[in-house]
Amino acid sequence: MLSQDIIVTLARQLYDARKTRTQLRQFSAQYPQMTIDDGYAIQREWVSLEVADGRCVKGRKIGLTSRAMQLSSQISEPDFAPLMDDMFFEQGSELPTERFIAPRVEVELAFVLGRPLKGPGVTLFDVLSATDYVTPAVEIIDSRIEQFDRETKAPRKVFDTISDFAANAGIVLGGRPVRPDAVDLRWVGAMLFKNGVVEETGLGAGVLNHPATGVAWLAKKIAAHGEGLEAGQVILAGSFTRPTPAAAGDSFHVDYGQLGTVSFRFA
Repeated sequence: MLSQDIIVTLARQLYDARKTRTQLRQFSAQYPQMTIDDGYAIQREWVSLEVADGRCVKGRKIGLTSRAMQLSSQISEPDFAPLMDDMFFEQGSELPTERFIAPRVEVELAFVLGRPLKGPGVTLFDVLSATDYVTPAVEIIDSRIEQFDRETKAPRKVFDTISDFAANAGIVLGGRPVRPDAVDLRWVGAMLFKNGVVEETGLGAGVLNHPATGVAWLAKKIAAHGEGLEAGQVILAGSFTRPTPAAAGDSFHVDYGQLGTVSFRFA
């Protein structure tokens, strides 16, 4: 475990990196003894800095929900991070490229809770019952910590990703909101178009067999810290496509079939 002084220092570095759009070297290389718990401790300290600036937590994201991503990260469960209020962008808007370092786009579903969820005994059915509606969402992920070290080219470890808000940087909600029992969420599909070309396709079942599974996992996971998911919060359930790189001038259009579309452009 890292000392509290180191945790505070690393959180401040991430806070500054987000504001200056400057990438950091991997924390795990500097501190080989770093653990997953250290990653979440740094994340919580960073949230405190954002809250002190007047920001607030508007929801949570769940990452590393696919088996392939878990194996590549050498972990056996997803990760999670907060969604800060200044990370939300309007459907159909232009996203300022200068807000990001190396943005990539992922396709997801978002659960908007109608009532609180608190573990430890939360099930998939509890999630569906507590959800007001499910809506199409696109997550913008970014890297305040280098994905590959600038010198050794070694990939970052899951501890780095967790401390870095699980790579979260933005979210766009859109499409047609639906009650969670109105459709089989496992079979919700999406086609991601970048500049008019299909880059990725996927199904909701790619997220732990059912997108609500991750939300139940999250409620149980944060219960260990005395926390719960609150009514009105937006919960990103996890991506069911691979990340697609984005740059200034790129237009994205995601077709969710019966759930409508989400479109935006990087300016």
